[in-house]
Amino acid sequence: MDNSVIRNPKVLVPSKTALLIIDMQERILAAMNSPEEILSNTIKLVQGFRVLRLPVYYTEQYPKGLGSTVKELKSELEGLTAIEKMSFSCSGAGELFGTLKLSNIMQVVVCGIESHVCVQQTVLDLLSNGFQVDVAADAVSSRREKDYKIALKRMNSNGAEVTTTESILFELLKVCGTEEFKKISRIVK
Repeated sequence: MDNSVIRNPKVLVPSKTALLIIDMQERILAAMNSPEEILSNTIKLVQGFRVLRLPVYYTEQYPKGLGSTVKELKSELEGLTAIEKMSFSCSGAGELFGTLKLSNIMQVVVCGIESHVCVQQTVLDLLSNGFQVDVAADAVSSRREKDYKIALKRMNSNGAEVTTTESILFELLKVCGTEEFKKISRIVK
């Protein structure tokens, strides 16, 4: 790439990017609009981040009452531990925000549920704490379509980038022709 070309500062940079999965739990997912699509795209994000060896974090809202992360996703998260929380925003999930900053993560890709509650509050708090946030619109949901649409608009109007799973993964790749490109191409098909 020509060194004189300036890339948009909102383009995801692998060394500064992490994935945050919010509350993809058994008792919540089933009530969401398009649960299969959200789960499928969240799994694609996890697999892509694993191929690129990028950090992945996931939370569980009150797991005693809402159950643990759905088993299909949990198997993809092997080796990671859920961050339990009682607050809607992940700003209340222990030292998560501090851990991100200490790891020099400045761009956070967010997926999970519900769009208008835990996802939205987390996104707004991440933005207020100096992070760039990319919301995977095809990997977040709410029970009602109206809540989902208004949440995406609100997050975007407050500075979040609203994009898609495939867009995120190819943005992190930067170029084609690599082994990572081949693996991610298979993931998104």
